[in-house]
Parts: sequence; structure tokens; C-alpha cells
Amino acid sequence: MNQILQIIPDNEKNTKNDIKKKKKNFISIFISCSILFFITIFSYIHNILNINKNENFSEKLNNNYNILKLYSSKDPFDIPIGNSENKIIGNIDIPILNLSYPFFSSLDNESLSIFPCRFHGNLPPENSNLCIAGHNYDNGKFFSNLHLINIDDTINIEINNIIYQYSVYKIYEVSELDLSPIYTYEKNKKLLTLVTCNNINKKRLIVKASYSKTL
Repeated sequence: MNQILQIIPDNEKNTKNDIKKKKKNFISIFISCSILFFITIFSYIHNILNINKNENFSEKLNNNYNILKLYSSKDPFDIPIGNSENKIIGNIDIPILNLSYPFFSSLDNESLSIFPCRFHGNLPPENSNLCIAGHNYDNGKFFSNLHLINIDDTINIEINNIIYQYSVYKIYEVSELDLSPIYTYEKNKKLLTLVTCNNINKKRLIVKASYSKTL
């Protein structure tokens, strides 16, 4: 009888210890999950703020560029941005998407966060495959809505106040390592290739257009 009486308190003690351990484990898991949740939320908000910051900066530059083009004697296509040696060399306009941006002469990470960038090909009127890349900010502008473009839609490239109009003839996706959209083209034509990311499947969206007329 005495042995039984001694065992019962020990069992109760073990049970209480187990409950305390479970509570501690639960609290630890809860704290870890909470920290992870707040880190995720912070990262998301930080990313959204950076996108909005880049877009707002781009909009200001775009407005300044348009004003300069109208009222200044300086060539707006020969003006570096900030400390970068990269220069604005033209303007891309896609009426169906209500998209209009200046674009840089070459591609680097800093420039690409501000405007679309040329990364291959010569400018019209030369026969070439002019390739322009733009970030996909998931409907935060730049080339976010490029997937909504259709065959035969118009893309305008303005160079030195001359507008070269292109007509879309092909829309497709490739892997990020596929360079065929850049180097495979008819050498005796004026072609335009727009490139952006598909943030869902990590592929590259390609829009090909051919020159139709000068405005």
C-alpha cells in the first residue's frame, strides 16, 4: 500500500513535467513562427516599397525627359542618368498597353531598375534585331503587362524625333538560357525583340515585331 501511495505522486509529477515541456515547446514554436511571419511580411513590404520607389523615380525621369525634349536645345537622347555612363537613346511606346518609357543604350542592374534597356542590336534605320529588356514588376509597370499584347499590335520606337513603327508577329516563352530570340533573325530586316521575365514559371517572355513604317 505504501508503495502505491509513493508511485502516484511520482506519476503526477512526471505528468506535470510533461505538460510544462509541451507548453515550453509550444511557446518556442509559436515564437519561431511569429518571427518567420514578421520577417516574411517585412521582406514583402520592403520589396513592394522598392518597386514603387523605382517606378516613381522612373516616372519623374520620364516627365523630365519629355519636358527636356520639348523645351531644351540639348539632345535628350545623349544625357547620362545620375553617376551612370549609360544614356537614354530612345523611347519605346506600346499604345495598346498604355506603356511609354525612354530606354537606355546598354544594360546594367542599376539602369534596368530605372528604365528598359537595349542589350543587343543596332538602332533603326539600320537593319538589325534591336533587343530591349524590361523588368516585370507584376503589374507595377515597366513590362509587367507585356503578356497582354497581341499579334499585329503596334510598337513605336522613337529615335532622334523619328518614330519607327513595328508590328508584332510572334509571342512566346523560352528558358532563361535560350539566346535564340537574340541571335536568330533575318539579317536584311529591321526587327524588334522585347524581353521580360515570367515571374511564375521563371521563363522569358519574348515579343517579336517587324518594322512596318516611319512616322
